[in-house]
Amino acid sequence: MSMTRTTCPYCGVGCGVLAGADGTIKGDPDHPANFGRLCSKGAALGETIDLEGRLLHPKVNGADADWDTALDLVAQKFRAAIAEHGPESVAFYASGQLLIEDYYVANKLMKGFIGAANIDTNSRLCMASSVAGHKRAFGTDTVPGIYADLEQAELIVLVGSNLAWCHPVLYQRIAAAKAARPGMHVVNIDPRRTATTDLADMHLQIAPDGDIALFNGLLAHLADTGQLDAAFTKNHVNGAPVAIDAARASDPSQSGLTPQELANFFDLWAQTKRVVTVYSQGVNQASCGTDKVNAILNCHLATGRIGHPGAGPFSVTGQPNAMGGREVGGLANMLANHLELDNADHRQVVQEFWDSPTICTKPGLKAVDLFEACAKGKIKALWVMSTNPAASLPDSDGVSAAIAKVPFVVTSDIMEKTDTNDLAHVLLPATGWGEKDGTVTNSERRISRQRAFLPAPGSTRPDWKILSEVAARMGFGDAFDYQKPADIFAEYVALDKAASHIARDLDLSIFADADYARLIPTQWPRDDHRFFANGRFFHPDGKARMIAVTAPILAKPRFTLNTGRNRDQWHTMTRTGKSARLCAHLAEPYVEVNPIDAAELGVTPGALMTVESIYGRAILRALVTSRVAQGQLFAPMHWTRQCTTSGTVNSITTPRVDPFSGQPALKSNAVTVQVYEAKWYGFLACINEPDPQTPYAAIARTQTGWQVELASAKTPSDWETEARHLSGQAGGDASIQTDPATGNTRVAITQNGQITALLFAAPIPVVVSRTTIVDMIGTETPPLAALAGRSPSGRPDVGATICACFNVGRNTLLAAVENGAHSVAALGETTCAGTNCGACKPELTALLAQAHLPMAAE
Repeated sequence: MSMTRTTCPYCGVGCGVLAGADGTIKGDPDHPANFGRLCSKGAALGETIDLEGRLLHPKVNGADADWDTALDLVAQKFRAAIAEHGPESVAFYASGQLLIEDYYVANKLMKGFIGAANIDTNSRLCMASSVAGHKRAFGTDTVPGIYADLEQAELIVLVGSNLAWCHPVLYQRIAAAKAARPGMHVVNIDPRRTATTDLADMHLQIAPDGDIALFNGLLAHLADTGQLDAAFTKNHVNGAPVAIDAARASDPSQSGLTPQELANFFDLWAQTKRVVTVYSQGVNQASCGTDKVNAILNCHLATGRIGHPGAGPFSVTGQPNAMGGREVGGLANMLANHLELDNADHRQVVQEFWDSPTICTKPGLKAVDLFEACAKGKIKALWVMSTNPAASLPDSDGVSAAIAKVPFVVTSDIMEKTDTNDLAHVLLPATGWGEKDGTVTNSERRISRQRAFLPAPGSTRPDWKILSEVAARMGFGDAFDYQKPADIFAEYVALDKAASHIARDLDLSIFADADYARLIPTQWPRDDHRFFANGRFFHPDGKARMIAVTAPILAKPRFTLNTGRNRDQWHTMTRTGKSARLCAHLAEPYVEVNPIDAAELGVTPGALMTVESIYGRAILRALVTSRVAQGQLFAPMHWTRQCTTSGTVNSITTPRVDPFSGQPALKSNAVTVQVYEAKWYGFLACINEPDPQTPYAAIARTQTGWQVELASAKTPSDWETEARHLSGQAGGDASIQTDPATGNTRVAITQNGQITALLFAAPIPVVVSRTTIVDMIGTETPPLAALAGRSPSGRPDVGATICACFNVGRNTLLAAVENGAHSVAALGETTCAGTNCGACKPELTALLAQAHLPMAAE
């Protein structure tokens, strides 16, 4: 079978993938980002490329339309808004899921032909604070290092980064390096104990937003103990004395760490020359995110630990093309090709190259501001591309209301039903991963091809083509007459050449003569290049700048909510939610709560909790764990209104933003919590897609159909009617069991001798083997046996999924332990668990510890 070399569409690691049209997925052993490794999400890509739920034809006001009708309407509405209200009355909201070519065309249309800068992206939620911090320190948005530094470092400091779950392949590269060089140290700085913590020699459980106090303390320690590189700072850095004075004025105890923890970390950092500091959303997603970034950069600049093998700060991005979006100017405050929007000379170069009638002269609206402008009636036409802001932005209920106020909303997407699409007037069907061609840039500045290996379904079109056709209808056809993605990439590279006289980090000359069809993964400006080893930066004087930052005075609400990601899910689950095995690990929205807090709140096993802020509320399953400290909560952000009635976490989060970057503070939200008092709880498995309307419902895919967790404060008067309504089963026969003593009710619905729905309800959280119940859907199990909750075939219950890569359940692992598999390696040999992406290894370690067995040497 023919396999196509392409690139994974998930995180910013940028893993190479070998993909087949039949859904076969393998890691590309020749790709320098992953060398054949894939995480659970990447390995399951073949399970997400079906056409179920796809948007295959244009829709106007909910009705099918042809392309000409839809595109004519989009162009007419945008032209009319611009004519009546000016170019700043329209906006694009784009995505790190777009390819470089898509991003480039959108940016060109908005900034060079419409003449406003109102194009922003969901990458604003991911790495905007890193961009701002880099530009303040270096003069450009430059990631200095490369992935190889992770293998060459003596000390890796992971700050606000659950690498094991969010960037699993990089985590495995570090784990392999540490195994090969046991002298390597890893420090994990995070308010939570995460799967990543298991790799660390030191876990610093800082207070939320305690990072500046910690790194200011480190800088002061380095200065006070003579650990600075005086020659480097004298010759290559401005602002060191002021930054050090500000650091000395900080109180390191505001980090929430003990004096001994601080001393241990400071000494380790000071005594280790090759230090890589890897940071991610725990740093960026804060109202002081840019200052956090600069506090980290200050320590590397002050010691000259930057630009050398195994030394430097390293921002890892959350999306496959977040870096590419930055390169082509996809943010509202940037121009294409790392040129400055507020620099008249830069604007002139771009306008002359584009031969455009106008050029934006001031920054546009950043993401949160953009949707606030929608709420105030300032945006008359909005185009959302390949993202779901009604679910992913903070205060998502407010964002949804804001989108609903916009007179004309168009979305281009691969899925028909999303929280945002439900608010749009026009839906434009885009090709998705596996169907479109283009390029993406990963976190180490490596540009790789995404290649099509599937035909474009229905009448879908690539985003760049849709944008170009709208541009033509707006009167700009000559400038957007692209025939293929290679034409756009060539123009992007040519613009870089046209601006080559302007000192910048971006240098695409290596791609000038590249064969686009055969393009191999390539870093700019050249492979294995580290920036700043020569001490030359991109401020006008060639020096870097250390920035004086002050640690914020931290508020101390009774409960602080931190948000993030799950191991096996991605963003708002439009792709990963299609995979039954990815849904099996953690199948419903939950909130982690410390055991002491849980006891005070009266949380019992399986309880639901109401989490509320001034913006909204959510009902989430309580997960009692010491991974979070007292007073702190954690909830993942993946669930949308499409798969839960009340578990949308961004209904709670604050739209407060960093003043420099505009990035929202998604990691520290003041909330109140209480137990949700349900009259009944339920578990439903069914063959049809359900549409439950209970106050709490969470839907997930299974191998046999669907499963739903349920709860309500009102008990149904007729359980058969309720079961039929919940499962969408009007026909068939129903069997019902009730137990007046316990209040338990069980309903089975059969059609043509097959079980098509099973509902288990009780006045307390339902205790039943979910995998056994799910496996009976579609079988000819007798209804009475099904209602007993036990498989009549005697097939063992594998238990809750631990390893999604190989679909290995907890009970299977426990049986392996009983049979002598007393180490993680032995469990891997016996069950395959942990032998692919390795993200489940911390859970395997915990399972062995719970079994009270001596750990065998790995």
